[in-house]
Amino acid sequence: MKKSRSLTIAAIFLSATAPAGLLAQESKPFTIGVVTFLSGAPAGPFGIPAKIAAEVFAEQVNAGGKLPAPYDKVGFGGRPIELVVIDEAGGTTKQVSELRNLVEQQGVDMIVGYTSSGDCLAVAPVAEELKTMTLLFDCGTPRIFEEADYEYVFRPVATATMDNAGAALYVNETVKKFNTYAGINQNYAWGRDAWNDFEGTLKSLRPEVTLTTSQMPKLGAGQYNTEISAILGSKPDIIHSSFWGGDLEGLVLQGAPRDLFKNATVVLTAGETAIHRQAKQIPDGTIIGARGPNGIFAPENAYNDWFKAAYNAKSATPPSYPSYHMVQTLFAAKFAYEKAQGGDTAKTPTTEEIAAALKGATFQGPSGEVKMSLGKGNQAVQEMVYGRTKTVDGKLTFVDVIRYAPERVNPPEGMTSHEWIKNKLK
Repeated sequence: MKKSRSLTIAAIFLSATAPAGLLAQESKPFTIGVVTFLSGAPAGPFGIPAKIAAEVFAEQVNAGGKLPAPYDKVGFGGRPIELVVIDEAGGTTKQVSELRNLVEQQGVDMIVGYTSSGDCLAVAPVAEELKTMTLLFDCGTPRIFEEADYEYVFRPVATATMDNAGAALYVNETVKKFNTYAGINQNYAWGRDAWNDFEGTLKSLRPEVTLTTSQMPKLGAGQYNTEISAILGSKPDIIHSSFWGGDLEGLVLQGAPRDLFKNATVVLTAGETAIHRQAKQIPDGTIIGARGPNGIFAPENAYNDWFKAAYNAKSATPPSYPSYHMVQTLFAAKFAYEKAQGGDTAKTPTTEEIAAALKGATFQGPSGEVKMSLGKGNQAVQEMVYGRTKTVDGKLTFVDVIRYAPERVNPPEGMTSHEWIKNKLK
């Protein structure tokens, strides 16, 4: 098996910190291919924070005793973990090729990765073909498990249906009077699914409201003055956007000076990442989501306390929701591996045993309780959280925070998101 620099670093770290009795296992590390954006516009707000989270997790679990119980064992059940980090930039064809290389050439034991919904849709069937345990850590399209069944592919984070149904519920409950709405979303699986879920839910709640315009620029367009002009000209009361990464930052930078956020109530379903880099540009009253109970909305628990302290020791910027998604997914991997061991640290569970251990499971992490209850046990659900921005003494804070239980913002098992929304969330 080929060794990358990241693998060597992990092995050195373990040698320097692990008790002597554990070093005998160094020859059999559990290797994880980590796929996240290391270049391009998504890298800064998404890929690099996720990479840092993965590195923090690897260093801490390999040291042993750092994470709260029951995650305090060294590595995965006493077995050190090593990371092979791959850049997600380059498109779906490249990612399929990279996945094959990780499995067939580098011999990784598991893959954790993918922010782009397009990439997830492309790699999932290939991972299944290769019988490689693959945990999707951030992409949101619900189509992954609504359109296919998988044995080896899991997503231990919630889908974007939760984000957008929750956004519509929040608008309905907190904006007492509005007549019109508009949207600006990226023209690919993520953006189209997000808009359909938000619009469908909003119309089921308030059938009398009217659409003024739906703008769908291409992913990574960068310049949105034409779309902003169209929205401003249509004069909506509500504006919805699922923009993320560099596109989100571009929308904030270009829209705020033109009063996009002042002339309407703006909902940014993935807006939490922007508050760490653009807090001064986000006007009061903006509705922000963090794709679940992540980042600023993460619960108070021992796992979150550990994660914030460990992450902040390595990064000058607090962990945002992509970091939480990454570490939650790695918590799921460790949970499944050690559950498959059944308490026998001498046992090396098979891929099939690890997959069976995660299917339908419930586990805890920095973002609270996670239930693998959709997609025949392969898809997670969690609560959804929204709040409004308010600047207090020069600091961005959140008011009117509402938490929605998982069953309020996710379809029941066996029903697609489209069917559930069409049936008025029943």
